[in-house]
Amino acid sequence: MKLFQFDYKNEISLRGKLHRIRQYCEEKGASKVLFHIFTDSPDKELIDGVCAVLDQEMPDAEYAGCSTNGNISSGDFSPSGVSITCMVFSCPSIHVETLQYRLTEDVAIEVTDALKREVKARPWVKAVELVATIRGLSMSAFCDNLHDLDPSIQVFGGGAFSGKLDAVQACVFSKKGSCMQKGVAFVLYGGDDFYLSTQFVSGWKPLGKEMRVTRATGNIVYELDGQPTYDAYYRYLKIKNDENFFFHTIEFPFYYIRNGVNILRDPVCCNEDGSIEMTSDVKEGATGRLAYGDPMTILDSVAETRTEVASFSPEAILIFSCAGRRLFWGDDRIGRETQPFESLAPTFGFFTSSEFLRTNGYVNQHNVTLVIAAMREGEPKENTTVAEKLDHTERISMIHRLATFINMATKELEEANQKLHEVAITDALTGLYNRGEIQRRIEEQGEGEGKKEPFSLIMIDLDDFKKVNDTYGHKIGDEVLTGLADFLQVSLHSEEVRYMAGRWGGEEFMIVLPGMHAKDAAVIAEKLRNGFAAIEFKGAGRQTMSLGVTEYIPGEDTDDLCIRVDDALYAAKRNGKNRVVVK
Repeated sequence: MKLFQFDYKNEISLRGKLHRIRQYCEEKGASKVLFHIFTDSPDKELIDGVCAVLDQEMPDAEYAGCSTNGNISSGDFSPSGVSITCMVFSCPSIHVETLQYRLTEDVAIEVTDALKREVKARPWVKAVELVATIRGLSMSAFCDNLHDLDPSIQVFGGGAFSGKLDAVQACVFSKKGSCMQKGVAFVLYGGDDFYLSTQFVSGWKPLGKEMRVTRATGNIVYELDGQPTYDAYYRYLKIKNDENFFFHTIEFPFYYIRNGVNILRDPVCCNEDGSIEMTSDVKEGATGRLAYGDPMTILDSVAETRTEVASFSPEAILIFSCAGRRLFWGDDRIGRETQPFESLAPTFGFFTSSEFLRTNGYVNQHNVTLVIAAMREGEPKENTTVAEKLDHTERISMIHRLATFINMATKELEEANQKLHEVAITDALTGLYNRGEIQRRIEEQGEGEGKKEPFSLIMIDLDDFKKVNDTYGHKIGDEVLTGLADFLQVSLHSEEVRYMAGRWGGEEFMIVLPGMHAKDAAVIAEKLRNGFAAIEFKGAGRQTMSLGVTEYIPGEDTDDLCIRVDDALYAAKRNGKNRVVVK
């Protein structure tokens, strides 16, 4: 594989470059030629002109490209408006083909279905590259519908953008279609001698407490933990909702896990109601944290990934890097995370509005991420690349130390709060729920109109327990109570039923059985009665208990339910004790 990288200056210069490439192909016997054209302006006239020259000078070559937020050439940010990379394949088995479709949210399924048909018709396909206009689109359906693509096929790519972050227009184009402001272009790669390895780099680390997305639609997150999403950014970072909101939040994306992969979402803007528009969709119910960008951590991640890529022995490296990373580093330093790959193989790409990568069968839409596609023809060559050594004499950055401190303090606080919560809902002697908590759970079971699932209660009272305390002392009495609590948990667990057990007060206990009718609860109660009566307590001998059983009547007040089960229990007491009564 041979790469030619150059900037577009004018038509005459372009024709000269293509003439030399054509000569090389004729001399070396090229099998396939593919051009990537990346431009920081969606200028249709300029793009059409470049494509027309390519069609004239090299009619058999494939090409694809898009507008970008900046280009990567020779492993670094390119100040040129248009960067062109030509990939010349030499192995006869190599196949490269482009496809292009109009893309809007309502045809996302149709487009991905069409792609899957095209791939199925070409058994040689090993990888699919995509560039797409995604402004204002939810790409969830697009990505999800590619899940049943042959598992061996890799998918990677990026979202088209513009040189200006606030620009609305972007475009894609290819050999198979003209410049489109709403479209997607695919490049299909394959053949026996084509090999691809993909990785992604984040380097951003989660910070602070975990929060749940309690309300979201598409890429608009309305609430975190029941509060307006903006509150989290103001409370923890003191970021104001003004014209600089986007620039101040770029370093602090929302970090969560989707399909088993760490995903970042950057805020784009904040609405008047406190909801935040993210760069891509975030599903309601997801849990995540704010994340921070630290240069040293990012470069450590880059170094680790570079080592993995080096073991693949690439001949070309294509990089899709988020525009947010360019903004984070600045143009003079962004090369620090892309130049290390240039020492392995010629490296090119662009700064995106979003990044796409298939991992574990799922096509995920990333943000603030570096997606790397390393390619080669044939078997790997001997790897003579020396691993880059990081300078660890540099002090750990202050932001890294502060983040470590905050995360550890947050973890300790969460653990302390969890312990306090457990103490607040647990009976100190038996370890079961206390009365307040078991009562709350009964009320919770009875909430909601039209609730269809039944549930039953079993109320227990130890028979003649006062005699145990008076005869053997409170220490022995406590051992009987804890013994009963342990017995209940072991017995109910062995029955493989859902249950909640609590101490109601003194020697009284309450069991909640979700999803169970009274007749089945009575069977459980009888087993408990028999089992407990067979226990020989050290110092107190055998003891018995009485049990009341009742079932929730839809719509009734749970206080009435508790009164009824109490009546059932005391009916058992009045009728001789050591028995079960159902009401």
